Amino acid sequence: MKNLRLLYNIILPISLIGTVIFIFIEKKNEKEVESSILNTVLNSETVSNQAPQSRNFIVRNPDFTVAAEKTINSVVHVKNTAKAKNSNSIIDFFYGNSNDRTTVGTGSGVIVSSDGFIITNNHVIENATEIEITTNDNRSYDAELIGTDKNSDIAVLKINSESKFPYIRFADSDQTKIGEWVLAVGNPFNLTSTVTAGIISAKSRDLNDYDSKNQSFIQTDAAVNSGNSGGALVNINGDLIGINTAIQSTNAGFIGYSFAVPSNIARKIYEDILEFGDVQKGLLGVTGQSLNAQNSNELGIDITEGFYINDTDPNMGAHLAGIRKGDIIQQIDNVRINKFADLSGYLNSKRPGDKLNVKIFRENKSLNVAVKLKRSTYVQFYGMQLKDASESELAELNAENGVKVVINRNGTLFRMGIRQGYLLSEINNNKISSTNDLKSFEGENIFQITFIDLNGEKEKLVFD
Repeated sequence: MKNLRLLYNIILPISLIGTVIFIFIEKKNEKEVESSILNTVLNSETVSNQAPQSRNFIVRNPDFTVAAEKTINSVVHVKNTAKAKNSNSIIDFFYGNSNDRTTVGTGSGVIVSSDGFIITNNHVIENATEIEITTNDNRSYDAELIGTDKNSDIAVLKINSESKFPYIRFADSDQTKIGEWVLAVGNPFNLTSTVTAGIISAKSRDLNDYDSKNQSFIQTDAAVNSGNSGGALVNINGDLIGINTAIQSTNAGFIGYSFAVPSNIARKIYEDILEFGDVQKGLLGVTGQSLNAQNSNELGIDITEGFYINDTDPNMGAHLAGIRKGDIIQQIDNVRINKFADLSGYLNSKRPGDKLNVKIFRENKSLNVAVKLKRSTYVQFYGMQLKDASESELAELNAENGVKVVINRNGTLFRMGIRQGYLLSEINNNKISSTNDLKSFEGENIFQITFIDLNGEKEKLVFD
């Protein structure tokens, strides 16, 4: 009996020690496995003859709380009160024009400075007689319209207050990447301080190739609805990468596609308006087309991406730097140029006098050319880019007067055959001799335009 007890006293401690060692080894192995999981390389090679093994991966969801906290108090509700004419009413028929009616529109805006400057969309405040800003803490302020750019759909407001406001810092939108997480912050359907998440689906997106706007949107799948216009698109750090502007939908609801003006463009417009009172446009001075499989085949070239130059303005930077017809722009500074929207988007963030490094492809060689942007001598009119015609250009088409069509991005006129190089000679039977003559027709009802085509023949277009 004593021997059994002695044996028990010996075996029990040994067992306990063994258990402790086993537990320790198990814990160590767990840590090693955990460490192994954390350090697993996702793109590691697999051995073909090796039997498949099950692995556990730790997946961490992105944390949007920091970005939301940094931005939610800097995105405001914008209320636009406007006066609109009552038209075609029975009261107008019998008694003449009735009193104006009041319309109210709402949207969002982004505070970008502590003294209360706000960036929003032009369409949010267009025709406003009163603008009211409501911050996230339910305080309301009157706001002043500082300036606007219809072409980019950007407007700048200023809160009438001496208070200091939280604001969002600009990020470099050129550095954003497809697949990157983003947050859309705004006030859809008057629901204040709403945050939705998504990824960047595409960049340099142009929604209409034949409108008057040089669009270069960031496309995202973050839910954006009515009232989000003018709100912030921010990265995961809470920095501003875009101003939410549009959705593409058949029923005016969100279906997975929304579009934002890149922050580099919005910032440039904001700074131009504050410094100069209007937008300073720097031009390269080229016309052409985006390459694709079809037109590359027609041109007899193998390259299917880039901007093919059809012509250069002899007075602008590209021509003076030696760029010529047939060259293909592939890159400007560090930005790849695959299509026109890439080119226009980057140029819209630049000013006259800026120097760019332009990479072109010519005769199977890549060349780098330094180009200085020049101030625009063109005017925008009904979706067309026009300039004063020189005496030689008038003589070439046997015309007495007219302004030259540099670019036609008016879809209706394009479908009616109006092309680059045509002369706009008359509007409503009034002769047009310079671009200054066009100012008198802004906002007027245009029922007739006369063009002179490339053969010197007049084409009269009559509109209902």
